Amino acid sequence: MNSNHLLLEEPIRMASILEPSKPSFFPAMTKIVGTLGPKSRSVEIISDCLKAGMSVARFDFSWGDIEFHQETLENLKTAVKSTRKLCAIMLDTGGPELQVVNKTEHPISLEADTKVILTPDQDKPATSNLLPINYHGLSKAVKKGDTIFIGQYLFTGNETTSVWLEVDEVCSEDVVCLIKNSATLSGTLYTLHVSQIRIDMPTLTDKDKEVISTWGVRNNIDILSLSYTRHAEDIRHARCFLSKLGEFNQTQIFAKIENIEGLTHFDEILQEADGIIFSRGNLGIDLPPEKVFLFQKAALYKCNMMGKPAVVTRVVDSMTDNLRPTRAEATDVANAVLDGSDAILLGAETLRGLYPVETVSTVGKICAEAEKVFNQDLYFKKTVKNVGEPMSHLESIASSAVRAAIKVKASAIICFTSSGRAARLIAKYRPTMPVISVVIPRLKTNQLRWTFSGAFEARQSLIVRGLFPMLADPRHPAESKSGSNESVLKVALDHGKASGVIKPHDRVVVCQKLGDASVVKILELED
Repeated sequence: MNSNHLLLEEPIRMASILEPSKPSFFPAMTKIVGTLGPKSRSVEIISDCLKAGMSVARFDFSWGDIEFHQETLENLKTAVKSTRKLCAIMLDTGGPELQVVNKTEHPISLEADTKVILTPDQDKPATSNLLPINYHGLSKAVKKGDTIFIGQYLFTGNETTSVWLEVDEVCSEDVVCLIKNSATLSGTLYTLHVSQIRIDMPTLTDKDKEVISTWGVRNNIDILSLSYTRHAEDIRHARCFLSKLGEFNQTQIFAKIENIEGLTHFDEILQEADGIIFSRGNLGIDLPPEKVFLFQKAALYKCNMMGKPAVVTRVVDSMTDNLRPTRAEATDVANAVLDGSDAILLGAETLRGLYPVETVSTVGKICAEAEKVFNQDLYFKKTVKNVGEPMSHLESIASSAVRAAIKVKASAIICFTSSGRAARLIAKYRPTMPVISVVIPRLKTNQLRWTFSGAFEARQSLIVRGLFPMLADPRHPAESKSGSNESVLKVALDHGKASGVIKPHDRVVVCQKLGDASVVKILELED
């Protein structure tokens, strides 16, 4: 495993710790994904989350119906218009998630050192001695001594709402388990997780396909989070399914790594996926707790070197019910940034948490502080070394733009792009200043109608660390035939000034195509 310790080598001034954090238009270079739900679906709350730094809205289809999520999305659209802040849409599939069904809705108390039966017969009522489940193959998948976890909020680590079972015996289709801790389960559905056992169910379920082909297509989702990704073939299968849904093939697929299978096949999954989400709650059950950080560091490093966005989950669970994170959680967020995370994903904290806006704001502030002590010089050298020689043309331009920007202490890098690839390559080298990605729409046709591309590319970069997109006027060409065409550049500079990133007398590095050549130029601004 490659070591990737990125704290600054020189000592940090102790006095700087006492200085208050400075407010900024960009709360942090690291992006924040917020899960929208019961506590965060009003126009007012979503607007405040966007202002606080949320740039991707996650819709979790492991619960809630299409109508509920559609209503939430309409509120998001209203909030985006009122705040004038772009926001990407992420659809998170339910995947092959095992569940206990409690049709009575009465709380179920489970006592330690007693036994409970897991049965696939969902017609039976859930009791303290019997729990119906939605999977007929559990008895064939487990053996005596295996570990099973059950809970409504299973992966928060709260032992009053989740229970740890040990398989005692298998009787036909039923599984008899010994209860290891007392807990009370409330609600209608509880997640069931079997540690280190393969569940013979498709990664993209029929329910997932229905949601994608209806709600997903209707709303042009930007990112598909593929839950329980276990093999590269899962990504290929999902991409094939999306390709049959018209223009939906533009949607990026992020692999959600949640178990030992996904970890084992991580390298091949990374080759196929557009990005990776590390579901640390689930991984923390499949892996011994002392091993989770090792996988995080090794996997984030691999994502960084390939220039693919990496998203870390489960960072400030305590903020679901509290206004402040624990000291350990705050340190964990900072370490995720130093390890190379592109984004932090907030789940229960914003979905059902009491303080969704404060959570987004707090995580953004921690990320911003961690970025100040990120060793960009060391990271840059490692990335260049990993790319090797000879570099590709685009890679050479991207690394040169970042090197120039750092040497001249530029306040921003402006990159003109149509596909978004050039801007993502620049962001791969983790410049210390924002990368303003000017996405130039292209006119395209399916032989029935003409449309402009660009909106997808702009929104999809909202999950990439340090990349801040703007959609340009389609009448402005991305490729100038001469150096005199500066209309798009003026728009980009004005955008940077309006957002407070660019000030008079600042230097700005511009990455642009002139005819057949790609150029990097340094501008020194006047008043």
